Amino acid sequence: MNRCYAVLHCSLAVFSAMIFIVALPAASAEHHKLAVISYMQETCTFCPGGDTQIKDRAWRVPFVNGNDLIDRQGGFIGGFVHAISEYPDVRVIGINSPDEVYGGSSRSWESSESFEHFMSIITDDLKANLPVDGVYLALHGAMAVRDIPRPEAEIARRIREIVGPNIPIAGSFDLHGNEDEQFLQWANAAFVTKRYPHYDAALQGERSARFLYRSLKGLYNATTATRKPPVITASVLQWTGQTPSMDIMERDRRWEAREADVYVSVFYGFPWSDVPDVGATVHVMTNNDQDLANAIADDMAEFIWRVRESFANGEFPMPKEAASLTMEAMKQGETPVVLGDYSDRPGDATWILKALMEEGVSNMMYAALRDERALTALRATKARPGDSFDMSVGGFTGEQAGEPVHIEGTVKYFGKGWGYDEIAMIEFGDNNLLFLVPTYTQIRTLSPLHIQGLNPDEYDVFVVKSRVHFRRGFDETGYAKTIMVVDAPGDWFGTTRLDALDYQYAPIDMLYPFHYTESN
Repeated sequence: MNRCYAVLHCSLAVFSAMIFIVALPAASAEHHKLAVISYMQETCTFCPGGDTQIKDRAWRVPFVNGNDLIDRQGGFIGGFVHAISEYPDVRVIGINSPDEVYGGSSRSWESSESFEHFMSIITDDLKANLPVDGVYLALHGAMAVRDIPRPEAEIARRIREIVGPNIPIAGSFDLHGNEDEQFLQWANAAFVTKRYPHYDAALQGERSARFLYRSLKGLYNATTATRKPPVITASVLQWTGQTPSMDIMERDRRWEAREADVYVSVFYGFPWSDVPDVGATVHVMTNNDQDLANAIADDMAEFIWRVRESFANGEFPMPKEAASLTMEAMKQGETPVVLGDYSDRPGDATWILKALMEEGVSNMMYAALRDERALTALRATKARPGDSFDMSVGGFTGEQAGEPVHIEGTVKYFGKGWGYDEIAMIEFGDNNLLFLVPTYTQIRTLSPLHIQGLNPDEYDVFVVKSRVHFRRGFDETGYAKTIMVVDAPGDWFGTTRLDALDYQYAPIDMLYPFHYTESN
């Protein structure tokens, strides 16, 4: 009995020790700290409105608190936080970052004062949270800053100076970014959206998270290759639902499917930013295989060059033709008709509105026309539903906007909406509805149109200020039977006629379809 008791006692002791040994790693597991930073702007340097100042970015809040930053749902950061939560030995630290850019196309360059102000906020908070084991940068790629030629590369450089040479840094980008090899001189990886509209932003955040984790564990040694095929294209031609944009991204995904641990990122560029690295770019990352990175980068660049003609050129109907085609579609019952006013970046262009009114269109929802002046006038009269409306609207930011259009109708609604303090809904003509907003507003889906009891299904024609993003809700859902992207007369910024732009810093003489030839 004593022997049995002794054996039992020993067995229990061993079992208890095993439990302790198994439990010990969980209690004392090493935790890696990853910093999350965001600084995003898509800069239209040719747009009116003046440079983006500190107050423009800080009109909501001075900056986004780091804790609030990592709590944001969706997008790059939402995807990053979701993926990194799979790893129990990682802790995410949000770094104080600037809020979203004010106005978008209503402002031009990011001022150097604004850039330095917000970079100080970022770097001061990062220093306060050192040490970190990795850094994630949620960027856009098409920022343009006065006196700083490559802002995203400069962001990475300053972060690198703080964290040191051995800490992995990864960035995620919009495919409209303008980048070259300089970003990857300071960062280890770049992950770019592959779809336009950008359905995969969260996915690129997830890829960034897994890359950083593998890198800090010593499982991924990034070797990179960058190529810049000499091609510049208007964003309306970059829709990934059509050839050749679709084909480029499919080739990108095919390489990633064929080769293990390969990441291929393609920037289409943002031509409305007058910067030295404007245009297409290819980034390739491999796991310690420089030859493979070079081979894939060469292949992607060569393919983009081969399809340059269809990628960089395109024609769309002018407003009068589009209005005539709209009326024909209505007669044939091919409704709803959706017209994308692709070239209007300030948001006040009236070309399409005027043409449709002259054609006598009915059952139209125009969402939306920028006119802060009209909203101010409505505020001054304390406008209410049912009040008469007799005013000229739009057409005030320059020649590209056309002329103001006179609207006689009735105020249906005036008040808060779409995140603005004031919007207006004006009924006019034969069951037409015009939205007035304080700044450029891009309608992507039907959801915002279900406002104040409206039923979009009761309308036959929709006009939106959008190039591609509207396809998310009106095209790719099968909602619209007729879709037209509509041009504007004149050589204005925003059109496919990029040669009308007065570039000062971009090397357009070396880019197709400007003056690039095989001999260059």
